[in-house]
Amino acid sequence: MAGRHGRNRVVGTVDADRNGFDPTDFLTEFDTGIVTTEPDGRQVREWTITAVDREVEIAPGVFFPAWTYNGRIPGPTLRCTEGERLRIRFLNAGSHPHTMHFHGIHSARMDGVPGAGEIRPGEAFTYEFAAEPFGCHLYHCHSIPLKRHIHKGLYGAFIVDPDPDRHPLAREDAASRRLGTPQNASWQELVMVMNGFDTNFDDENEFYAVNTIPFAYFDRPIRIDRSRPIRIYLINITEFDPINSLHVHANFFDYYDHGTTLTPTHRRIDTVMQCQAQRGIVELSFANHEPGLYMFHAHQTEFAELGWMSHFEVV
Repeated sequence: MAGRHGRNRVVGTVDADRNGFDPTDFLTEFDTGIVTTEPDGRQVREWTITAVDREVEIAPGVFFPAWTYNGRIPGPTLRCTEGERLRIRFLNAGSHPHTMHFHGIHSARMDGVPGAGEIRPGEAFTYEFAAEPFGCHLYHCHSIPLKRHIHKGLYGAFIVDPDPDRHPLAREDAASRRLGTPQNASWQELVMVMNGFDTNFDDENEFYAVNTIPFAYFDRPIRIDRSRPIRIYLINITEFDPINSLHVHANFFDYYDHGTTLTPTHRRIDTVMQCQAQRGIVELSFANHEPGLYMFHAHQTEFAELGWMSHFEVV
């Protein structure tokens, strides 16, 4: 299978150490911030995020002049729990005005758009709001021109776990999504941010990927324990194309659109489409499958041939 599908490939490998991030590690890296206690006893979850200009090797020998959050693409996966007070100190060490716009519920002054949280180079701004609603969300820069600020790399995953105490009729389902619970520990959770790169700036992508590096999980398949179910936080932030998609070979999955429900919005499907900034949760199992390599990829052939092609290695 690898031989038959390996003709549309990049040659060589990307230096993850030089980049400062590895797409395999990124799958399971959740930044839960630091929890502090206010004088009034209120707990707040805090992060510091810095916008930085830097070159990123997005394919072997191909260096992209990126704008990044904390020096990486995607930015760190911020994870919290429904109802918590969040505080994000944003520093702009880049060369252009930037923001952090969170897909969630918050006040107008915290919206991260020009006039409400946009800061110039060398400045700082603190976003503060409650974590609502639970689900699979994202954050990105909302400065103008929007397509360029997003495409250059200013985006990341934002996961709000449900609080089981708020969902007494679905407590077990909510607990299975809350990081750190015994119910959650039984799942294999993965973050997949679908993105693309226009390396010659003609508003058409030359590479497509999950978590930035084309063919990353084709060459280094994602190892899956078939005895444990899989939960994928899937986000599409691909610029210059109206939709992206995920197709899983030899299996079907349940899908939770935006992750804001504890019951599936689509059951037993093997392909899902997302427009830009749409996201959701995919749940599937290989418990009844034989061990082996199982392909997954975008079901737009162009995307798959230009990098969005991957494998699970089920063991």
